[in-house]
Amino acid sequence: MRRTRLAGALTAVLALALMATGCGGAAGDGTGNGSGRKSSATDTSTTARDRVEPLADPVAPRLPATVPSADGRTVTVTSTDRIVPLSGSLSEIVFTLGLGPKVVARDITATFEQAAKLPVVTRAHDVSAESVLSLRPTVVLAEGTTGPAEAIAQIRDAGIPLVVVKPAKALSDVGTRIDAVAAALGVPDSGTALRKRTQERIDAVRKGIPARAEKPRVAFLYVRGTAAVYLLGGAESGASSLLEAAGAIDAGKESGLTKDFTPITSEALAKAAPDAILVMSKGLTSVGGIDGLVKVPGVAETPAGADRRVVTVDDGVLLNYGPRTDQVLTSLVGQLYGEKK
Repeated sequence: MRRTRLAGALTAVLALALMATGCGGAAGDGTGNGSGRKSSATDTSTTARDRVEPLADPVAPRLPATVPSADGRTVTVTSTDRIVPLSGSLSEIVFTLGLGPKVVARDITATFEQAAKLPVVTRAHDVSAESVLSLRPTVVLAEGTTGPAEAIAQIRDAGIPLVVVKPAKALSDVGTRIDAVAAALGVPDSGTALRKRTQERIDAVRKGIPARAEKPRVAFLYVRGTAAVYLLGGAESGASSLLEAAGAIDAGKESGLTKDFTPITSEALAKAAPDAILVMSKGLTSVGGIDGLVKVPGVAETPAGADRRVVTVDDGVLLNYGPRTDQVLTSLVGQLYGEKK
């Protein structure tokens, strides 16, 4: 299965899960850890309040801005008065650049506080062109995996400038995506400042990672119990770069899984042999917490399952590769090494 198709399917499942469970809920909620055994599942990926931190001195857009779109087109943006980002990740960048007051709608995955009251007009891979157009946007930002194609075409046919940004796959994409969004919105200087700030924060986290003779092996599991989705992440899951930056080994990738995701099997988990398991917060809740996770075939037999060592990061920020990636790394490092410092 091609990455773009599976990525779209996963995004759709995530959107459904967000609708079913709501936007709240900390990582520790619903863990079901009633056995009395020691476990680890504390999400510190975001601050106590789920907010983005806008630049202190944002600049006014310089327009028109003519930029390349990731789908091969060239797009000219003449106004940023009404911005519609079609993913939570893009929303995060726009708000952090200081253009939040210009955003008039959100994708369901934009769960941070400043965007929470905006109308939801799209659910990631299920864009409603009619809902988007009803808000009279002056510019629309989309991911390379945003769809369906018919909805994207309908927005463009209405004469709305629509800029596609390459989807994030690795830590190296953070600065590139910030630059792309900033250029499209006519604020390249703000993009430069945000890119610098973000990289400095990421570098600071990485410098604080404890030196270990043996790196922890971490398996990224994408689970949605309500939808019966149980997947083991491989080299293209999007989590490898984060795990490696946190000083860990992506157990799925290291065990030979070259694709993005593969169905969880006892054999695959045994080969991966993770010391810890990384899951999204709502994914953990959807299977009944740690008690439910260890009932997934093969999990209990891994070192991670035996030790009930589970690392969680909020769904809305884990794979965004944006201005809050340093917080994700801080969370991963704290959960992987905190108890052993």
